[in-house]
Amino acid sequence: MFVPLKLNTLFRIGIFFGGPAREREISFLGGKTTYTGLDRYLFEPIPVFIDGRGNFILLETQYMEAASIRDFYPPQSFVRTEGYPFRVYEESLELTPEQEENMISQVGKRLMPHEFRQYFDFAFLAVHGPQLEDGAIQGLLEWYGMPYYGSGLMGSGIGIDKITQNQLIQQTVGLNKRLFSLSKSEWDEFDRELLFEQVKQNVGFPFVCKAPHQGSSIGVSFIRKDSQEVFEKGVRQSFFQQEIRPDEWVYLSDEEKGAFLQRVTNLDEGIAFPLTLNGETTIAHPADLWKALDEQFAAQYCIVMLSSIHAEDAVLFESFVYGQEFSCGVIQDFDGSPLALPPSEVIKADEDVVFDFATKYLTNTVRKGMPIRTSLENNQEVHRMVKETFRLLGFGVCTRIDGFLTPAGEVLLHDPNTLPGMSPSSFIFKQMAEIGLNVTDSLTYFIRFSIRERIRTGKFTTLLRQQLARLDEAIEQRVAGLPQREVKTITFTATDESYELAKKLYNVLTASAEYRPEIIYTHSDGRELILNAAFMAKPSIADLELSLSEPLHPLIEECRINAAAVTTFLTGELVPSMLVRS
Repeated sequence: MFVPLKLNTLFRIGIFFGGPAREREISFLGGKTTYTGLDRYLFEPIPVFIDGRGNFILLETQYMEAASIRDFYPPQSFVRTEGYPFRVYEESLELTPEQEENMISQVGKRLMPHEFRQYFDFAFLAVHGPQLEDGAIQGLLEWYGMPYYGSGLMGSGIGIDKITQNQLIQQTVGLNKRLFSLSKSEWDEFDRELLFEQVKQNVGFPFVCKAPHQGSSIGVSFIRKDSQEVFEKGVRQSFFQQEIRPDEWVYLSDEEKGAFLQRVTNLDEGIAFPLTLNGETTIAHPADLWKALDEQFAAQYCIVMLSSIHAEDAVLFESFVYGQEFSCGVIQDFDGSPLALPPSEVIKADEDVVFDFATKYLTNTVRKGMPIRTSLENNQEVHRMVKETFRLLGFGVCTRIDGFLTPAGEVLLHDPNTLPGMSPSSFIFKQMAEIGLNVTDSLTYFIRFSIRERIRTGKFTTLLRQQLARLDEAIEQRVAGLPQREVKTITFTATDESYELAKKLYNVLTASAEYRPEIIYTHSDGRELILNAAFMAKPSIADLELSLSEPLHPLIEECRINAAAVTTFLTGELVPSMLVRS
């Protein structure tokens, strides 16, 4: 049952991050953004780390400063020290229940779901992947009466399943894209060359191969060479399998073998542990795989197949679409109706580049522009379709929907993401900034409108309405007090370094319970400009100066008008214009 909150009590926000999924490090980035960005006038952040075994841990706050989960968990005292210095996750450790409890106690306190209410009032899900975006953790939280961020059970279930998404989008708003799926049993039983021909007949060539239950950038490969070898490698990548030939192992030095197995261990480039060797032996640690490979190749000179224990059961193939790739956030108005944010175009130096994990997080091969470089009518058609998809597929609060605009002006949607990434550079924060909401305001929006969305499920409605009313009153008090806060002036000049520092200071001050930031930019032409939130979310100083030199795009103006009630409720004003300081 809910515990009514006092008006002057901070809302305790449990920030959930980590988990068993492959995107756990991206989740950690989002958890850190949420932890630092929550409005300290309204909220008390409580970090809740989910480890790879699914344990909930009330994390000691100093670990939120770590660069990576593996920097603090598992603790160094639990890591095997003999041989190559592998960096592993805790799934690679063989622990007794007592050892596991000791490991958890070194970084925090184990939490059981029935204890959640003692520590926080709302669960902010900065999580990604299976068990975290698919309705599993959402169902757990609903069972224990804990309101949470994001879509409900149905929207979450649809949001993680790419095959079902495509079918529903095709049946609702239309999807003129060729699709084909292949089960693991079909892959194992039928001739691979015939399967390659069957895929090409169904989706054409080139095509994209996807893992259907992962994040939008995990297990994705672009098959652009008409090669059986390339095809099979792409399919194995989506099944999270890796083939090792004898000559790929036996001639390596020990240092090279260690580096090879570290890549297998890493979630962003390998199939990760635990895994099976030839579908039989389960191996949890890279050092044990090293020994097993040495023994295997010494006994028999044959190909070895490694498979993740969390391997997919099917692979999705999609025709490759040539066009402008975009990502568009959709939020909700007070009545629950969808509000489309300005779509971001993914501008690639090479049109053949796929926006996969490495492209998204590890390289600088793409840049982002807003809105799509096309006509107002085409941008409006993107808005119409993403709003319809949001409504008809049962999404809530905030969903990022990706797609393509073809040269013929056709909009093709795919990969709705019901828990968009929460790093400071994420699409969703850049798009929210264009309607006047900084990171802190956006997080407040997510929490407030998630509580409203939970009310629509018909569970705990009286208590949720009480919680919503108290939060709304606290938001109104905060907004009313903003003019009385001490102003902290942030000044920066026309360099990327100065701009990055200014953005960090701005994000710190907007989360403060005491200060109100004023941003003054010394333009390269010598003018001093007072900027609004939208100008503090540009990727570079060049992008900032370009946006300052151009008139406001009519689509962004439409977005601001449509979201005016939300923006004024959270900030007390519409998006202010850029001013020249006198």
